[in-house]
Parts: sequence; C-alpha cells; structure tokens
Amino acid sequence: MQATPEECAALAKDFGLPGIRALSGDFMLKTSAKGINVKGTVKASITQVCVTTLENFDSDVEEEVEVDFAESSGMPAEPPTDINEYEPPDEIVNGQIDLGALTAEFLALGLDPYPRKPGVGFDYRDPTDEMDSPFAALNKLKGQQ
Repeated sequence: MQATPEECAALAKDFGLPGIRALSGDFMLKTSAKGINVKGTVKASITQVCVTTLENFDSDVEEEVEVDFAESSGMPAEPPTDINEYEPPDEIVNGQIDLGALTAEFLALGLDPYPRKPGVGFDYRDPTDEMDSPFAALNKLKGQQ
C-alpha cells in the first residue's frame, strides 16, 4: 500500500516533520493460533530537522513489522501468569485490520527522536566543567611543584 500525497502531508504535520515524500507498507497476512499475523515492512522517505544545526535534511526509514491481531472474543480474559512472556494481540475492530494505521504507527516508531544531519557531530564542552572538576585542583598542585 502507498500513502497518497495528502496522507503524507497529514502525517508529517501530526509527527512534526517538514515533510514525508513517500510512505509505503508491504504486508503479508496469515492466520495463526492467535488470530491473524501481519508481517511486513514500512518504508518512508522523510525530511527531518537536525537537532544540532536546525537544518532540514532528507532521510529514509525502514521498520520491520510483526503484529498479531485477534477478535476481542478470542482474546484471553487475563494474561498468563508469566507476564514477561505475554504480548496480547491487537484487536480486530469491526472485522477489519487498519493497515494504514499500522503503517503510520511503525513509521512513528522508526523516527529518530534526535535526528542529526549526516556528518554533523556534537562536541560541546562546558569550560566551567573543567574548572569545577576535582582533577582541576590536582592539576594546579602538580603545576606548583
């Protein structure tokens, strides 16, 4: 499935991005013991703002997807006793799985919360840190001897 330019613009606004040039989801649906298993890949070409330079830059996002869905009637009333092993399936709503919403969800998960333009580093040192360091006093003593 391919997102339309209008859908890309709406998602870019929702996610605070300058732009989404392309967004697609490629999924395979299979029945499973839990209900329906959805596997696939979400790919996007996006424009982000560098947290260091505040310049826009283009990047690509690719996220692997694997989610189980089940009708609410097929979901267990309570999780198994070992909660660490339990991952409840997502609910099938009105007999449908919204692959568009799933695509948007995994795009959001794939976004870097602190995007940095390729080749841009961040190497800031506060000069007061060096003066307040316990080793600064030792260095002064070493210099006096």
